[in-house]
Amino acid sequence: MIIIHAEMKVNSEREAEFLESVKELIEASRAEQGNESYKLLKDTEQDNTYLMVEQWKDQEAVGLHNASSHFQAFVAKAPTYLTAPLNVQAYAGQPINK
Repeated sequence: MIIIHAEMKVNSEREAEFLESVKELIEASRAEQGNESYKLLKDTEQDNTYLMVEQWKDQEAVGLHNASSHFQAFVAKAPTYLTAPLNVQAYAGQPINK
């Protein structure tokens, strides 16, 4: 499993527009084969900060997602919403059975 955390610092004046735009990305990404989870979380300690938490079956699924038209469209629009570059971290993970 591949886990991706993408931190986004959003311009407060464009936050509503960002949230509308990111809905399309989330919906389309969740429908992709190989997607296990795709969630946008709002930071409760840092203003205008969001974290996209993604879980993918494997690296091939991540590659297909990164090449998808909905992802590319969002990436092209992202600079108009963000006040800092995306901070993206990727991890290889395995479920822990309790």
